[in-house]
Amino acid sequence: MTTPGEEMHALVRRLYPLCRSITGDGVRATLDVVGEHLPLEVHEVPTGTQVLDWTVPQEWNIREAWIADPSGRRVVDFADSSLHVLGYSVPVSARMPLSELRPHLHTLPDHPKWIPYRTSYYKPDWGFCLTQETLDALPDGEYEVRIDSTLADGHLTYAEHVVPGQVSDEVVVSSHVCHPSLANDNLAGIAVAAFLARSLAERTPYHTYRFLFAPGTIGAITWLARNAGRVERVKHGLVLACAGDRGALTYKRSRRGDAGIDRVMRHVLETSGRPHSIREFTPYGYDERQFCSPGFDLGVGSLSRTPYAGYPEYHTSADDPDFVSPEAMEDTLAVCREVFSVLDRDRRYVNLSPYGEPQLGRRGLYEALGGRSDAQEAQMAMLWVLSLSDGEHGLLEVAERSGLPFDTVAAAADALHGAGLVKV
Repeated sequence: MTTPGEEMHALVRRLYPLCRSITGDGVRATLDVVGEHLPLEVHEVPTGTQVLDWTVPQEWNIREAWIADPSGRRVVDFADSSLHVLGYSVPVSARMPLSELRPHLHTLPDHPKWIPYRTSYYKPDWGFCLTQETLDALPDGEYEVRIDSTLADGHLTYAEHVVPGQVSDEVVVSSHVCHPSLANDNLAGIAVAAFLARSLAERTPYHTYRFLFAPGTIGAITWLARNAGRVERVKHGLVLACAGDRGALTYKRSRRGDAGIDRVMRHVLETSGRPHSIREFTPYGYDERQFCSPGFDLGVGSLSRTPYAGYPEYHTSADDPDFVSPEAMEDTLAVCREVFSVLDRDRRYVNLSPYGEPQLGRRGLYEALGGRSDAQEAQMAMLWVLSLSDGEHGLLEVAERSGLPFDTVAAAADALHGAGLVKV
């Protein structure tokens, strides 16, 4: 029987060869595969659509691309890796000497066996990415260059999956689908998001969860532009990226710094005993900066393992499926599940017997604790909940102030609610 980690890793391997970009058939093919794991509502936004301060660009698609040396041998071939072509390259069919070709070749001299990932989304250009070893071995002479691509009016594609909750208040979970063959910086986040959505659907969560699979930057901006009239429903959010490497978990706070997701994430990570770091917000990174832009100012943080650009393999061919592990993705998934469990149960209660301490024994609440190894802790949790149930303090704050586990505090609130001593 396969584990969730192994299933997520298999999804990463399946998606890895597809050539993704901010638009095009590679995005659609990716969403088709994700759609086999959970139903998606796919949106197509036409080229030229104004989205906030941006405009949806032309759609880019590519069929083949290669460089042939003077002997006719293909020394670089897009068929071998989707990283070999500069993203959004305009079509090219030409012969030229190596001296003329060199300015269009991108390598990583410090990592001569790796292929870099490079793009030119909004400036017409063309180019190839290759290993430094390949470049060093190229002889002088005339080369044939071919890029069979199209830049034409089309659409920007993104998809959503909604897990209905008990209330219409939403939690947005976002992952980007625009990178080509990069396993950690793209695919691991997609896989964790898909399996998280499936996990939440197994119960009826309190919040409504909206999963967004969209191209980075322009995709989030497009979603925000098309949903500006309803973003007040978004009470919390999380961007998932770099979710599968073997590094410790890293959480980047929202722009607010004290949003509900920030407090819950800190509590879960600190009480879990996992190695982790929590970083302050900066207006650079992934799509948290779009959700947190001052006009929207949503409470959206970002969860990763090793942060972007924090590992040498970032944006290179070394970020392949072997770089991510089933265990790391499963751990990221487990943390997300814990965080959303706390977020869903964090309520503000009102004490219905606020004058003095209510008699718990005659309501059978002490007897309910009989035989429990944590009976004293559970009793203290009841007293703390009663003390702070004034409509101003949530259960997470009760757990933080009391030093008690959130699960114990939530169980105490459930017992007190069942006894008619508190109400939401």
